[in-house]
Amino acid sequence: MASKEESRLINLILSNGARFYVDHAHPEYSSPETTNPRDLVIWDRAGERILNLARSRAEAVSPPEQRILIYKNNTDSKGNSYGTHENYLMDRKVPFARIVQHLMPFFVSRQVFTGAGKVGAENNTEHCDYQISQRADFLETEVGLETMHSRPIINTRDEPHADPERYRRLHVIVGDANMSEVSNYLKVGTMAIALSMIEDDFIEGDLSLESPVLAYRKVSRDLTCRETFRLKDGRALTAVDLQREYLALARKYYVGREHEPWVDDVMLRWGTVLDQLAKDPMSLDRELDWVIKQALIQSYMAKHGLEWSDSRVAMIDLQYHDIRPGKGLYYKLEESDAVERLTTEDEVTKAIYDPPKDTRAYFRGMCLQKYADEVVSASWDSVIFDLKEGPLKKIFMLEPLRGTEAHVRQLFAESPTAGDLLRNLGKPAGDV
Repeated sequence: MASKEESRLINLILSNGARFYVDHAHPEYSSPETTNPRDLVIWDRAGERILNLARSRAEAVSPPEQRILIYKNNTDSKGNSYGTHENYLMDRKVPFARIVQHLMPFFVSRQVFTGAGKVGAENNTEHCDYQISQRADFLETEVGLETMHSRPIINTRDEPHADPERYRRLHVIVGDANMSEVSNYLKVGTMAIALSMIEDDFIEGDLSLESPVLAYRKVSRDLTCRETFRLKDGRALTAVDLQREYLALARKYYVGREHEPWVDDVMLRWGTVLDQLAKDPMSLDRELDWVIKQALIQSYMAKHGLEWSDSRVAMIDLQYHDIRPGKGLYYKLEESDAVERLTTEDEVTKAIYDPPKDTRAYFRGMCLQKYADEVVSASWDSVIFDLKEGPLKKIFMLEPLRGTEAHVRQLFAESPTAGDLLRNLGKPAGDV
């Protein structure tokens, strides 16, 4: 059994509000709560830097001949897949059947801009040289609780890490691990828009597919983005057509409705990307992971006269996801300005240490920055202090949008110690 010290080493809440732990023998980073897609991209990129710091420090105390490599991808190409999980808080009152109905077609079709690209097929699926998504071959059912086998397109796990009366946590396991900031931004931005429409019961039509699992794999293998699949109402649409249906709904939904500025930016980029995919997917070789990677591989194959089956091609596929700056192929493209960035290096560096300011992650992160010696445990919805006298003190954080900088800046300024913080909260254990 691991000692208390070892347990602390493998399950940490970081000063930027994120969680860093070991899951099934590989490192896992869960970014802190964010309110908009650009912040998500920033704190996700910060996770890559944190993983690389951990990697280099572990390597420094390992035998000299031992190298540690970390890849931000979804498959080891030996039949094993691991997820890149997205988590969204939703209104508890929304019927789950409505979520399933409207998200199933959305997930099947969104691969055209979220896919990270993959050489070959796995999991006893139909052969292909290259496909759009790394997860497609591993999705086997439509709806279910599992994440390790019989993987569903829509996962039913629901631990809100917040007030369960008010919130459901939608746990999304179908997404690819994105190196591209544009793919990542669109993945979560379009999803947030789709969920807003679902929560408000705005989507009247039914875009349900005849065979979602088969359609998922078909979309992944269609590098032209022009093949159609059948809807239950008899229509035959491409993935781009289907995404355009959601975009058209979103444009209608936001007319006259108050919304954040990022919504307009996501919708504009969503529309532009769909138009380019319809004309020529390869024109997106600065924006989308699967296109960037395909162009990179094909250029290398042409230069060296290689087939798709060559082991060097598989190696490029893997090295694209290497999170070592200066070594990973995506990072090399970024260094030479061959791919589009949405964030700045300063923002990402700051996010390694500091939490977002507009969610409860701010309170969690600042507690760790100011009172690290007194914090014995922290989770998404609580922080536990040991003041070395009396019982442990627990502060609950059940509301994700409380504990923000605006909400608690003054509280921290007036609380030099953890004891002061607890006294200023007005009771030995309370809610933020």
